[in-house]
Amino acid sequence: MKKIKRVFILILIIYATFTVINQQKTINKYNQESKELSKQIEEEQNKEQLAKRKEDVNSLEFIEQTAREKLDMYYPNERVYIDAGM
Repeated sequence: MKKIKRVFILILIIYATFTVINQQKTINKYNQESKELSKQIEEEQNKEQLAKRKEDVNSLEFIEQTAREKLDMYYPNERVYIDAGM
């Protein structure tokens, strides 16, 4: 009777170990897939941002803003005040 219990417990331990190992493999696989999908989502979001930026670059407002900020260009007779305290 004791021998049957020991064999049963041994089989149960082997089964539990096998199950845990398989579950860990599955979890690792899902984690890897999750990382890949997150990367794809980020790439798509970047593509959308770039497409929007491309549209904005051709707008008159963007051109004016860039000319003002980076090139210090202004319309004729436009008054620009600069705060000297900064």
